[in-house]
Amino acid sequence: MKHLVIIGAVWPEPTSTAAGSRMLQLISLFQKQDYEITFLCSASKSDFSFDLNTISVATKAIQLNDSSFDELIKELSPDVVLFDRFMIEEQYGWRVMENCPKALRILDTEDLHLLRKAREVAYKQNRELVFEDYISDIFKREMASIYRCDLTLLISEYEMQLAKETFKIDASILYYLPFISEEVNPNVPKFEDRQHFVSIGNFLHEPNWQTVLALKKYWKSIKKQLPEAELHVYGAYVSEKAKQLHNEKEVFLIKGRAESVADVYSKAKILLAPIPYGAGLKGKLFEAMQLGLPSITTKMGAEAMNGNLDWNGFITSDEDDFVKKAVELYTNKSLWETAQKNGYEIIEKRFKKELFATDFINRIEELQLDLKTHRNQNFLGQILQHQSLQSTKYMSKWIESKNS
Repeated sequence: MKHLVIIGAVWPEPTSTAAGSRMLQLISLFQKQDYEITFLCSASKSDFSFDLNTISVATKAIQLNDSSFDELIKELSPDVVLFDRFMIEEQYGWRVMENCPKALRILDTEDLHLLRKAREVAYKQNRELVFEDYISDIFKREMASIYRCDLTLLISEYEMQLAKETFKIDASILYYLPFISEEVNPNVPKFEDRQHFVSIGNFLHEPNWQTVLALKKYWKSIKKQLPEAELHVYGAYVSEKAKQLHNEKEVFLIKGRAESVADVYSKAKILLAPIPYGAGLKGKLFEAMQLGLPSITTKMGAEAMNGNLDWNGFITSDEDDFVKKAVELYTNKSLWETAQKNGYEIIEKRFKKELFATDFINRIEELQLDLKTHRNQNFLGQILQHQSLQSTKYMSKWIESKNS
């Protein structure tokens, strides 16, 4: 039996973040191929961390800057190591390379942090993004991590195109793997059995906070035309500033963590997501399509999701048009039902598990057959691996010595 070791940035919280759901999807793909899986993480578990032992994944807490990891990874002797985001590869990649040089190293970006950061800079300065916005410390660190790994998973077609065409990264070290769906659920409440608007998103994630601020601005105009409607805002880790937006009179209701996204989505009529910036795919919109909930979002929110298919609702970045479309979709049954069908079609044609599962595993096996040649062709990765071993390694050892 082959062995996969995942080194996580955090313990997965699928009820809190799309990243948590993504991690469970990756685990499922490998388990279907009979991989034994061990999940390592240096972060503390929360009350909402998923119990990986319930799906037969072994777990172990690890330390930062500690040579105990070297002995552990040698003992585990993995065939494949998956790093959860570039910061984890920076911390542990050199140790994996030293102690398990034959293990295939995969980086899962979740989303391109360098893209999200560049867009945030442009958004906060109220201007269009320019190439210079990319050139940050995060850009350099994430790019170096991509080159050091044997394969990098990109969740969005847009990010795949950006990596290949703008940043000139060789396609042989990249792989497009979006959110994947087992199946959609058509047996959900009908239009007439639903009410109110919903928004959802982890409040620790800055784009989600900006989305809530936009909704606060839009809501009075929507409420004026739909006096019976309410807006229920869900999200894990509600901040004090978010709680202050709660307004019973306006029925702009900060609800906090959703115990079950499926239950919340099945009762609501429309998901509102005026997302101003970000990167990757938006888990809230993906789940809405799976669960038959139409949505209204921005071009940024819908990026790389629907291809040339019609959206499951509306895409607009204009405030007045957003309000108009919200009222229209809320009151028009025929329009709403068409939007719901569009969502199911997007999932079926673009995110069905069968579209990706076999090809992904085949790519891994292909690399494992001739890993030496693959690495030799990625000569820039070899250079950066050498630099990492000389710098990160000795910095880590210095920290360990200082702490002992």
